Amino acid sequence: MKASRFSLFSLILVFMLVLSGCFSGQTDEPTNSAPKDEGEKTAEEGKEPEQAPERKILYLNNNEEPGALHPGIAQGTHDSWILEHTFEGLTKKTPEGEIVDGMAEKWDVSDDNLTWTFHLKDGMLWSNGDPVTAEDFEYAWKYALNPASASDYAYQLYYLEGAEEYNSSEDESKYAELEAKVGVKAVDEKTLEIKLAQPTPYFLDLTSFYTYYPVNKKVQEANPDWSHEASSYVSNGAFKLTEWNHKESMKLEKNENYYDKDKIKLDEVQFVIIDNEDTAWQMYQADELDLAYPLPQDVQGQLVDSGNPEFNNGPDFSVYYYNLNNKVKPFNNVKVRKALSMAIERNTITEHVAQGGQKPAFGIIPPGINDVSGDFQENSGDLFKEDVEEAKKLLAEGLAEEGMKEMPKFTILYNTSEGHKKIAEAVQEMWRKNLDFTVDLENVEFQVKLDREKAGDYQISRAGWSGDYVDPMTFVDLWVSDGAFNDANYANPEYDKQIEIAKTSNDQKVRMEAMHKAEEILMDGMPIVPIYFYTKPFMVKPHVKGIFTPINRYPQFIYADIEK
Repeated sequence: MKASRFSLFSLILVFMLVLSGCFSGQTDEPTNSAPKDEGEKTAEEGKEPEQAPERKILYLNNNEEPGALHPGIAQGTHDSWILEHTFEGLTKKTPEGEIVDGMAEKWDVSDDNLTWTFHLKDGMLWSNGDPVTAEDFEYAWKYALNPASASDYAYQLYYLEGAEEYNSSEDESKYAELEAKVGVKAVDEKTLEIKLAQPTPYFLDLTSFYTYYPVNKKVQEANPDWSHEASSYVSNGAFKLTEWNHKESMKLEKNENYYDKDKIKLDEVQFVIIDNEDTAWQMYQADELDLAYPLPQDVQGQLVDSGNPEFNNGPDFSVYYYNLNNKVKPFNNVKVRKALSMAIERNTITEHVAQGGQKPAFGIIPPGINDVSGDFQENSGDLFKEDVEEAKKLLAEGLAEEGMKEMPKFTILYNTSEGHKKIAEAVQEMWRKNLDFTVDLENVEFQVKLDREKAGDYQISRAGWSGDYVDPMTFVDLWVSDGAFNDANYANPEYDKQIEIAKTSNDQKVRMEAMHKAEEILMDGMPIVPIYFYTKPFMVKPHVKGIFTPINRYPQFIYADIEK
């Protein structure tokens, strides 16, 4: 924060005044210096004092307390934004979205695309000075897969041979045997061999994702809680975590052990943790933040066509939707679910509530990823429609099938945010106006919302998903029957079958056809209600250079610079 800058300057000024007083006052200590002639200067006095270069500090807001800053446990964007800058995987992404070497200098792929061999660069170090080894990668991936770790993101490692069998095992006596069969092995300190269960076209992309980051084995074994506090945090990326005042602030500093440190211009990144977009926006306007993201919705509306040079916007590989708990009456009834979706006016939400150029969603795959003949989302088209009269009819039929005459009282659960609140209020009013029932709203902290969704302790909840890699699979595999993030509790064998086809085929046409079919099945069952496809509107100060925004990531500051 800018206030910290002022405080530092004040302390320096006080220190200089104290020193001045010490040198001008009397002292009882003897001196070995001979008295100077009047007007004579020593060599030291004739020199201009050297000034240390001003530290380059970036001020940001991570608008929720991270749930977990352990690569094997993390699951939210508030976690990943920190992890993407404190860790690095085998590969990483350039500002242009190209996948390039990270910890690995090169890799080899077998003819059948099932065996990948990564060769680590020389001299890779952890922030504590330990060498980064191939074993750290093997250990990290197997840690996430260990059923005892309870990692929601372990499924992202199921592409490895034997990974799903290990992670899904309920027989603790077999853990060691199953772990040994997982397709990742440190051949030596610098060579990692990976065996896939089936060819995976986007596997290289996955190796830049945080679940595939390494973990310092020695640190983890010595202190299983190492990732809970800055004092014990050890990472291998461009920055290191040096302060963490939980739910208040965080500080990252340049990692001098990072192999590419000469390209890192920032000395420090200071985060506040404020969940109110209006407050964060006021801080940006007061020059207390260098980047404002996300923006308040009314501010987005003012900025979209303003031509303001500080405003940035672009596509975001993400979808905003509502979970319907399919295990709770009457949301177990497909007619009720369809009625709720049909009665929402998405254009009204995107144009008058969200106001950031978002696109109404009539499917779950966002624009920006191609199938074999063009943009996947464009080729899908609208997979359902809005129709208030049809919604009324379906609602009455669905309630009757469940032995109900009217909608019971229920609640929309959302994580605390003015933006989510306004959208929930808009949906609340649309259902009141179009379907003649009222719904309550409840806001909680983000992690509390996630925990309640996992426990099934909700009726309807606000949700969003940003693609972990650039392939439709990152969305469609969410709702398989046993999916880790299938919080809607949806189950459809035909849907599962299409996902299996898409995951096991090496033919892109077959894969894409199966995923199109899966999306159609999902929208016909409507276990969730898509609302819009995100955009990525944010403000950044003119003196901040080098921020870039991959389609499926928060704004990246790894190569940012401060120019004043």
